Amino acid sequence: MAKLFRAAIMGPPGSGKGTISKRIAQSFGLQYLSSGHFLREGIAAKTGFPRTLEQALALNSLYQLDLVISLNIPYETLKERLSDRWIHPASGRVYNMGFNPPRLQGKDDITGEPLIQHDDDKPEALMARLRQYKEVAKPVIDLYKSQGILHPFSGTDTDRIWPYINSLLSTKMDIQPSDACQPQTP
Repeated sequence: MAKLFRAAIMGPPGSGKGTISKRIAQSFGLQYLSSGHFLREGIAAKTGFPRTLEQALALNSLYQLDLVISLNIPYETLKERLSDRWIHPASGRVYNMGFNPPRLQGKDDITGEPLIQHDDDKPEALMARLRQYKEVAKPVIDLYKSQGILHPFSGTDTDRIWPYINSLLSTKMDIQPSDACQPQTP
C-alpha cells in the first residue's frame, strides 16, 4: 500500500502556489488540492478553509502534515504579478500578461470568452491583502516551524525556486522525480 504524503504550500496572493503545486503534481505523480478553489466553494457554501491558527490546529488533529513549503516573495514582485493576472471565470484558467498571455488579448484561449481581473488583484487592494495574509499566516507559520516541518523559500522567480523545492521533495519522499512516472515494482 502506498504511503500518503501530505504537504501544504503557503504564501501570499500571487506567490506562485498554483504554479509550484502543478509542478509537484507533474514531477512526482501526485494530486493537489487548491485552497483557493476550496475557499471559493466554502464561501459560496458559507463554510471556511484552514487559513487561521484554529483551522490549522483542527487540520492537525485530523492529519499530520509531512512538510509545509512557505513561499516568501517580495512585495514589488507580487504587485507586478497580480496586476498582470487575468482569469477566465468559468474555468479558473489564469493568464499573466508578462509571461503567460492569452493568444488574443482579453480572451480565453480555449473558449474565446472574456477574461476578468479580480478587484483584489488591483494594486490598491493588494497592500491590504498582504497585511491580512501576514497577520493570519504568522501564527500558522510559527506552528509549522515549531513542529519542524516548515521549509521557507525566498525569491522573485518561480523557475529559480523550483529546483530547491524539487530537491527537498525528492529527499523527503525518497523518490526521484523521474521515478514517479514509472511503475513501481513490489
